[in-house]
Amino acid sequence: MAVSLQALIDRSVRNMGSGIHPVVKETAIEVIKRSYKEGIYVQMTSGYRSFAEQNKLYAKGRTAPGKIVTNARAGQSNHNYGLAVDYVLLSSDGKTAIWTVNSKWKRVAQIAKALGFAWGGDWRSFKDYPHLEMMGGLTLSQLQAGKRPVLVSKVNNTTPAIPKPTKKQSLKRSSSSGGRAIVRTIQSTLNKRYKLNIKVDGYQGPETYKALLKGFQSELDKQFHAGLVVDGIWGPKTRAAVVNVRKGAKGNITWILQAMLICKGYDVNGLDSIFGHGLEKAVRAFQKANGLSVNGVTGRVTWTRLFV
Repeated sequence: MAVSLQALIDRSVRNMGSGIHPVVKETAIEVIKRSYKEGIYVQMTSGYRSFAEQNKLYAKGRTAPGKIVTNARAGQSNHNYGLAVDYVLLSSDGKTAIWTVNSKWKRVAQIAKALGFAWGGDWRSFKDYPHLEMMGGLTLSQLQAGKRPVLVSKVNNTTPAIPKPTKKQSLKRSSSSGGRAIVRTIQSTLNKRYKLNIKVDGYQGPETYKALLKGFQSELDKQFHAGLVVDGIWGPKTRAAVVNVRKGAKGNITWILQAMLICKGYDVNGLDSIFGHGLEKAVRAFQKANGLSVNGVTGRVTWTRLFV
């Protein structure tokens, strides 16, 4: 018996996650429907990924077992912004994945492109045959800076409103994947504490990371008389002045560490300026994802990877 269309859609919706852009989601479902009419069974295998999930995927074939499947770190993938999905063909009963890039696979890509997707199989280097994306004319750098595309669905020529997250979802995103509310808090605190004037928009772009580095330099200079120029540039003097931060530490440098990891998608269990178990766990996860020595202590090498 052939797998039902609804089963393929239900599985795909689960795999795409709640952070997927509504136009991307709607169009991916339409790809499944149109392919099904042609006797091609398609399922979406992934969609939105948090920064932490992206770093875990990046570690495969590098610091974790498996083959290399991506060249993108956290923030460097369109999946991190809900603008991409991956697909696979299935056997008629829906039980076996078929990864062969055959005529049916390419037909799915053709259907997807007609609906507004770009296909990773058309890329000149590192071809990504399962990958479909909608950038809306923006570059990755613009996404990283906080800009978001306005996508128009070719399924019904509308622009669905992006639903507001529930209170529970907001709290989860705020604590574990750089949610906009907590990022706004970070930006406001940086402005007030270090007399900066960055935009308070909830997006963890280059301006926010530079402000965090300025705050870090200010704290090193104030607490340890490092003689640094507070310029937001990671140079040899800043690198030489860093201090080890470990469990039990308290204060503004610990706050900056928490803020950096939150902006990179890690759950630090609160923005309270206290280096507790949650922050240590996040530091270890960051170190593992970036191929560093996993000891839970934020030293020179870990600080460098956070800021560079």
